[in-house]
Amino acid sequence: MELAHRATILTPSLTLAIDSKAKAMKAEGIDVCSFGAGEPDCDTPEHIKAAAMASLDGGFTKYTPSSGIPELRQAISEKFHKDNGIDYKPNQIIVSNGAKHSCYNAVLAVCEPGDEVIIPAPYWLSYPEMVRLAGGEPVIVHTKQENDWKMTPEEFEGAMTPRTKMVIVNSPGNPTGSVYTKEELEALVEIAATEDIFILSDEIYEKLTYDGAEHVSIASLSKTAYDLTITINGFSKAYAMTGWRLGYLGAPEAIAKAIDAIQSHSTSNPCSFAQKGGLAALKGDQTAVEEMRQEFDVRRQYMVERLRAIDRVTVVEPKGAFYVLANISGFGLNSTEFAERLLTKHHVAVVPGVAFGDDRTIRLSYATGLDVIKKGLDRIDEFCKSF
Repeated sequence: MELAHRATILTPSLTLAIDSKAKAMKAEGIDVCSFGAGEPDCDTPEHIKAAAMASLDGGFTKYTPSSGIPELRQAISEKFHKDNGIDYKPNQIIVSNGAKHSCYNAVLAVCEPGDEVIIPAPYWLSYPEMVRLAGGEPVIVHTKQENDWKMTPEEFEGAMTPRTKMVIVNSPGNPTGSVYTKEELEALVEIAATEDIFILSDEIYEKLTYDGAEHVSIASLSKTAYDLTITINGFSKAYAMTGWRLGYLGAPEAIAKAIDAIQSHSTSNPCSFAQKGGLAALKGDQTAVEEMRQEFDVRRQYMVERLRAIDRVTVVEPKGAFYVLANISGFGLNSTEFAERLLTKHHVAVVPGVAFGDDRTIRLSYATGLDVIKKGLDRIDEFCKSF
């Protein structure tokens, strides 16, 4: 039996593999401190759950329009205008089965087989696989730690070829926590505009920024940026709705129309009652979002301070999201060896940086309780001292 080539070139998710192994060890009664999963540890706010349950009780369980219910698309349009300074009409908005689905739809709509997509590394591990599934070729730009893991205009321009179709920008970023400034984004847009290169702007962590870092939406910068950009967002990170599988994008009308057609023939509409929860999330009280951000900030500062105190470990302080990327190259191990030994010997789960395109690093999520963080960092400190 011969499988399709596209199915054979994909790399299994290391984050899910590490998480599965850690859960298996826990099931055996082993006390594992897990820094692997990228999801908030708090529950979805009650008013969001109540809205979804009320819609179930009311029988809202049928098909909806493939791109989302009109009232949710209208609310997202208003959110883009209010929070991001972008004027997307409701017909330019597509609600999907998670921000990951939105990213994949955007790549499918824009990229032809053979097209190149520039992806700064360290990157979220699904980006290259999405490009490959669309028949495109990921072109990886290896960013520098001294530049806060952000792609410079020179690095961007140096990676461009006549086949470049898209560049992916994730700010705040996973796994680095880096946040691009307005000036840095403007410089990237200026280069993209010279060859009409589309920009996929993944902004799923926009509500989670620290130390005065400001999230800037690329499409808000200029008419040129607006015409080139597909803006991705969703509900999973800001509202602790990872399992709801609800994301969205805003795009120029022609692109949104193409994505609508793709979605209608692939997944059809996102979950009906999840959409009612999403509507409540946008329209309701935002206090829980800020409380979660503040709690993450406490954990972030503690984790960075502890890691910086460990010999041969270096970190760039993250300004967004809920991850710390630690450089462990000083121990003479690649990231997989380091992570496997750490999990096996000291029962701490981290994600090897090779999954994100940088084998010198490991990713730690601070989307877990401070008690777990303290215990886990004690174990990491002990593990590193053993060298």
